Parts: sequence; C-alpha cells; structure tokens
Amino acid sequence: MTISVGITGLGAYLPERRLTNLDLEKMVETSDEWIVTRTGIKERRIAGPNESASDLGVKAAEEALKDARLTAKDIDLVIAATITPDMFFPSTACLIQHRIGADCAAFDIGAACSGFPYALAVAQGMIKSKFSKKVLVVGSEVLSKFVDWKDRSTCVLFGDGAGAAVVSEVDKDCGIIATYLGADGSQGDLLKLPAGGSLMPSTHETIDQGMHFLKMSGSEVFKVAVRSMSMAVNEVLGRAGYTIDKIDCLIPHQANYRILKAVAEHIEMPFEKVFVNVDRYGNMSSASTAVALYEAVKSGVVKKNSTVVLVSFGSGLTWASCLIKW
Repeated sequence: MTISVGITGLGAYLPERRLTNLDLEKMVETSDEWIVTRTGIKERRIAGPNESASDLGVKAAEEALKDARLTAKDIDLVIAATITPDMFFPSTACLIQHRIGADCAAFDIGAACSGFPYALAVAQGMIKSKFSKKVLVVGSEVLSKFVDWKDRSTCVLFGDGAGAAVVSEVDKDCGIIATYLGADGSQGDLLKLPAGGSLMPSTHETIDQGMHFLKMSGSEVFKVAVRSMSMAVNEVLGRAGYTIDKIDCLIPHQANYRILKAVAEHIEMPFEKVFVNVDRYGNMSSASTAVALYEAVKSGVVKKNSTVVLVSFGSGLTWASCLIKW
C-alpha cells in the first residue's frame, strides 16, 4: 500500500529585533529607496548576540510539535537545514534534538536556501521507506553573523529566522504529491563563504581579508535564480501531471522581490497567487520557505485542499521544489 506523507504541524520563530532600511542608512552607504527599488526589502529580523541557529530552531520546533499535538518523544528523526550552524560539529540537529527532549536520529542538511524543501524530500523518503514515522524538519539561520556589514551589496539582503514542520503519514487525498531536487556545483563560486573550512582554514590573513563573510555575484545569481526556480516549478508540476492553473499558491524562496516577479512571469502565474514576505524578513536562506509556508497557512491563504508549490534556489548551486495538497 502506498504511503501518503504530508506536513501535520508548523512552527516559526523570528527574533525580536527589527533592522529597518532607515537603520541601515546609518550603518552603510545606502538608502531606503535604493534597497526597496532593487530588492523589495523594508526590514529584516536580527538575532541577539547570544542567539544561535539552534536557539531559533528550538523555538520553531516546539511550536510545530504543539501544532501537531505531539511531544518530542513522538519524533524519531530530526533534520536541520542550515548554513549557519552553531558550530561545525556537533550538528545543529543534534543540539535541537537534545534541547527539545527528543530521543532519535538527527543530522543537518547543507543545501543553503534550498534546505527546507530538500529536507522535506528526505523526510518523505524516510517515512515511505518506513525508516521513520514522524520527522521534525527545521530550517534555521542566523545570517546576520556571516555578512559584512560594510558591504552594502549583501548586508541589506539577509535576515535571521527559523521555521519548522512535523512530517508524517497523512490521508491519501493530501500531502506531498511530488518533489524535485537539483544542483550545479560548477557554479558554486557565485555564492559562498570562502574561509573556515578545510580548504581555507581560519588564519589571521583570512580574517583580515574578510573571507569569513558571505560573498555573492549578485547579477549572476539573479539570472540563475530566475531560470532555476522557473524550471523547478515546471519540473515538479510535470512529474505530478499538473498544470500551473491548478496551483492555488506559489511559495518561493524570499530572496528578492524582483526575482519573485520574474519567476511568476516565466511560469505564467498570476502574481496574486505568489506568497510574499520578503519585505518584512529579507532572505533567511533555509528558513525562508519554512516561515512563508507557516504564515500562508496561519493567515488562511493556504487552507484545506489548497494546492501549493514550494520552490527554492541557493548556494551550491542548488534548487528544489515541492508540490503539496494541503
């Protein structure tokens, strides 16, 4: 018998501090008009000095468990999607597992902004293979600690946050219908954090040269993001035999308002069906689609029987899409 897998609980956490464009005007040579015109971002959330990815992830996870009417003891796998882990090891997933009181397997996924749909696909596979029954997926990022606040081309883009989902078996007429994952490592240099790994260990020189900050080729990333996300939407629809007019809500990675508009045009979807919160949070990498899905459901934009597509693009380069019947 075929097992249907879906999301049975959602949670999110956004740090209290809001960093507006007017605040950024005092920190770097930029303006509210410049940022809004080019990105659509008006403010973003910033984690406190002692807040880590696991801190944000725990709060999102606890809400997701409550929403699913489960306890941590019911979970048999924790997957954390993050590129801003508390540390290289132990994994952020293990830290979250311990702090919420779960007793199960746990590991991280490093697919950058595509991390949440990547993790959903892994969770679905684990449940279908009967390795797991209830999986907790967490996308959590503290990007503010990895951006150069003197670089106006990148620091205006990113924010911090976390989203979580409980994934388990659901009724056969709903759940995850199809997933699609892709990557192109040949373009990895377009978006990276150069130093701190085994290729370029931390030294005084790497610190002095700012190599521990995120580096991005913005114009090239923009083009590939539009092309890859458009392709990923069409691919996941094709796998399920769906057409774009059957989709009630598109939840794309919230990187840039202009990217969202361009993707909608490429796939010929009315923009009113595209969920947007980039103006309030900026790019939260793996947390973006998780938080957007949470807000779409809680606000009633996505409701029972809604057909939803999640689509993301990120460093790697990676891309991913997920078709869900809610």
